Amino acid sequence: MAAKPMTPPPLQGPTAKEKKYDRQLRLWAASGQQALEEAHILLLNSSPGVVGVETLKNLILPGIGNYTIVDEEDVAEEDLGINFFLTDDSLGKPRANETCKYLTELNPDVNGYPVQRSIHDFLEDPHALDKYSLILFVASPRQSSEDLNKVSQHCLQNSIPLFYIHSIGLFSHFSIQLPDAFPIVDTHPDPASTQDLRLLQPWPELQDFMETKTSDLDALSDHDHGHVPYLILLLQFLEDWKSSHDGHPPSEYREKKEFKALIESKARRNNPEGGEENFDEAAAAVLKSLNTPSLPSGLAEIFAEATHRKPQTDPANFWLVAAAISKFHADSGALPLPGALPDMKAQSHDYIQLQNIYKTKARRDIEEITKRIRAMEMVLQRGSPVENKEIEAFCKGAAFVRLIRGKQLLFDINTIPPDRAKALSEKLLQDDDSSSSLPIYIAFLAYDATCANYISSQTQQQPQKLPDPQRRHGLSLAFLKMHAETIITKIFAAGANRIDNHAEKIAILERLEPVLEEIARAEGGGELHNISALVGGMVAQEVIKVVTRQYIPVDNTCVFDGIGSKSGVLSV
Repeated sequence: MAAKPMTPPPLQGPTAKEKKYDRQLRLWAASGQQALEEAHILLLNSSPGVVGVETLKNLILPGIGNYTIVDEEDVAEEDLGINFFLTDDSLGKPRANETCKYLTELNPDVNGYPVQRSIHDFLEDPHALDKYSLILFVASPRQSSEDLNKVSQHCLQNSIPLFYIHSIGLFSHFSIQLPDAFPIVDTHPDPASTQDLRLLQPWPELQDFMETKTSDLDALSDHDHGHVPYLILLLQFLEDWKSSHDGHPPSEYREKKEFKALIESKARRNNPEGGEENFDEAAAAVLKSLNTPSLPSGLAEIFAEATHRKPQTDPANFWLVAAAISKFHADSGALPLPGALPDMKAQSHDYIQLQNIYKTKARRDIEEITKRIRAMEMVLQRGSPVENKEIEAFCKGAAFVRLIRGKQLLFDINTIPPDRAKALSEKLLQDDDSSSSLPIYIAFLAYDATCANYISSQTQQQPQKLPDPQRRHGLSLAFLKMHAETIITKIFAAGANRIDNHAEKIAILERLEPVLEEIARAEGGGELHNISALVGGMVAQEVIKVVTRQYIPVDNTCVFDGIGSKSGVLSV
């Protein structure tokens, strides 16, 4: 009796989580989503801090795993007008508890933890910050520079990213403090820029395929002639060119134009189309596809550091893979092949065969690098091996890997390093554009200095509970201007630069004055919900980049001008 055919198993549909997060999974994939779900974000807040709450909102929706809000205050009437995650029933209750309660309603998969303590008291525990993977510190008129410095130092010593955020009136700013070495493997470059066809360094299988397809090119029918893949045409005509140019490919622009004309002259024009699309594709690819491969400067820096780092029992996966790829590059003269092919005019079976040739070479490169990594792991007696998918991701995007050098937050102008002071002073002198973001950044430094001076003058009288400048009185414009002028003077002195005449200093202060007036008008720290909501979205976007280690975050300061409706990035 003949066996009955088995019914094929039903296709597995997407899980509930995949349906819920479908769109964002297309952006940062399952690995990025896992990183989000494993993160624990800490919000340090001593003012209404709506910008911090809005940042959390935009992290809770995509599924951040855990968050904690540290806030000592009870909900006041002023909070109800700017914090949309409070209700009339929240009045008089702990602000951290109430905010957490309504934020968590956005996504039941996220855990929120309120802590009703002052930031200063919270930091008294030496292990208070140990369990957090990223910290948001919202600037406040009541903040202590000592507390901010303690958080900054802890983050530097433990390689924890720190975001420092201002939102006052119509202006806002945030700075990112990343670890000294912060690698990003999956930078999501433009697909057009990632093509590596390796036409100047063809391997045997590719060379054999080219010779097979072009052995009698002129005798092919019009249909077959018009469907030869363009990169095979490029390889064939490269052979012809090199035979008449001492074995050298076209390198200069003039030679590439001649080579392009050669390709165009080989196309058949006596057909209904009046030309051949594959030859047009080949001609168009000459300038971008026939370049001698070179090592990007950023990757060369990574390779140099990976090679010279002192051996460790358990080095980070990134440095282990980087060292293996560096040795591979030194031996082969090329990076591992990504293996991706662009679309092109070709017959399906030819394209599939060509695709397999590239994928096979890419897999072979990955296997060779993996062997090198396993050998290094044995020498180092490493407990946990690097996962194959991590090695593969690094190999495929090796040319676009970035190593970001984090900088310590600049919140005390008295400790500014000379190189950063020099760069800032030069920007201040050269930057006479009224639309520049730099005056806003300097104004926020002046704001912090003014608040720190105010708190210092009050501490001797009330060391436990300081007056709240935001709710009790406005901020003096005169004091803001005084501190702004002091900051500018110190920047120029620390940078070994100088303002040649008094008029230049006056011009710089005049550019600062409108921003200082807005900060003073905003009652020394008052937030506008629409500004804080917008900037909260901007901060959350950068947090996701940092947590997932995908895409490239801003370097390292971003300023938003709500009057001009524009933002700017400053490297300070």
